[in-house]
Amino acid sequence: MSRSSSPRARLAVAAAAIALAAGLAGYGLARLQPGRAPTPAAKEQSRVLYWYDPMVPAQHFDKPGKSPFMDMQLVPKYAGEGGAAAPGVVIDPAKLQNLGVRYATAEGGQLDSSLTATGVLEFNERDIAIVQAKASGFVQRVYGRAPGDVVGAGAPLADVLVPEWAGAQAEFLAVRRSGDTALASAARQRLILLGMPPAAVAEVERSGRPRSVLTIATPSGGVIKTLNVRSGMTVSAGQTLAEVNGVGSVWLNAAVPEALAGQVRPGQPVVATLAAYPTETFNGRVAAILPQANSETRTLTMRVELANPVGRLRPGMFASVRFDAAPQPALLVPSEAVIRTGRRTLVMLALPGGRYQPAEVRTGREAGGRTEILQGLTNGERVVASGQFLLDSEASLSGIEARPLMAPVAAPPTVSAPMKAAPAPALYESVGRIEQLTPQSVTLSHQPVPALQWPAMTMQFRLADPRLAQRLKPGDRVRFGFEQAEAGPTVRRMTREGGQ
Repeated sequence: MSRSSSPRARLAVAAAAIALAAGLAGYGLARLQPGRAPTPAAKEQSRVLYWYDPMVPAQHFDKPGKSPFMDMQLVPKYAGEGGAAAPGVVIDPAKLQNLGVRYATAEGGQLDSSLTATGVLEFNERDIAIVQAKASGFVQRVYGRAPGDVVGAGAPLADVLVPEWAGAQAEFLAVRRSGDTALASAARQRLILLGMPPAAVAEVERSGRPRSVLTIATPSGGVIKTLNVRSGMTVSAGQTLAEVNGVGSVWLNAAVPEALAGQVRPGQPVVATLAAYPTETFNGRVAAILPQANSETRTLTMRVELANPVGRLRPGMFASVRFDAAPQPALLVPSEAVIRTGRRTLVMLALPGGRYQPAEVRTGREAGGRTEILQGLTNGERVVASGQFLLDSEASLSGIEARPLMAPVAAPPTVSAPMKAAPAPALYESVGRIEQLTPQSVTLSHQPVPALQWPAMTMQFRLADPRLAQRLKPGDRVRFGFEQAEAGPTVRRMTREGGQ
């Protein structure tokens, strides 16, 4: 019997024939049945909105073809990919989790306006005395002074012999002995016009003897910056012999970047720390903002005047300067959420429905990891604080336009509460000695003020009421209370120590 006629072979052939027949029948039925229409959702998702070049996604085309920018075909943009009905780009939630996206909310707060800079101590150029010869003569004696010496007021520098005075003094004494009052007065006036100090004229008048040697002294105390007088030299009238710079106060010139210079204003309180005295702080105020910027460092110089009653602050010392200012309300976002492209500044908005859109903003101050938003956001909007660069790149590739700048926003109040009366300013107490006194101000050498971290110093205070100066005089020891007002430390009460 052959293999083809075996029962097993016949069964296999029959099964194959049945399967073939079933397949042909199904194919025929499929060809004969009418095709199913796609759903409206499928039609919408498959609809092409436009064609674009992935390298220039902002440019749209209404038909396919070759890109005019690159050697590549245009890519279709389908409705189901977003960008038509709602703004923004949709990102797969799984990808967002891998990117570690974090969110933040634009909200009102107070931005710390403190600014720190470095500075150098310099001489107070307003406290300079020029010593000049009032008459021509010869230097007979010098007193061993040298530049850099610290001298007090009235310190002698040199003795100068003035021959021109000898004849004028002899004439003055002769006329005075004659009893002619008018001629004596004219001769006396001539001595003064020749440069003889009134005190020296009075000495000649009292002693009746000529005095031709003039002792040149410093009019005020300080440091001798220049000294141009030597023994035996000839001096002429008006010649500068010395220059003395006072040290009762010094200038602290602080360099502030020009981008932050707008935060500093004249009269603003300043706290300085010096490396020489790390445990102490020195308080002052901005005396002036110099008009010219440094073209190399792009900084402006803020001049601060510091009291130096005991001469410990020496020109040339370096200092760290903190400019204090009251915190101001502002609309804030984390600084890491801000994208600066060089041409504009953006943040990535987190929109409802899992969509993201870049928004153009205008920023202001920055401190403590937070940035002030002046324009472009409203209070309560959510922004992406981490991973925003990748989202911005995806939005650019998808042709999503950034939301343009909105109207400037007003900083929201930080606390919603009924209006309350402003609290009374704090009053600080101390004891000191009156150095100078006017109806408007008082200069006090006072003890330390621990509440303000002030060391003992001599400084000027404003008087809140001129009547506080009544029955007081320089040299009195007083107990006083003052406040840190906008115009400077202001004394509110002051009484002589021991009471009166």
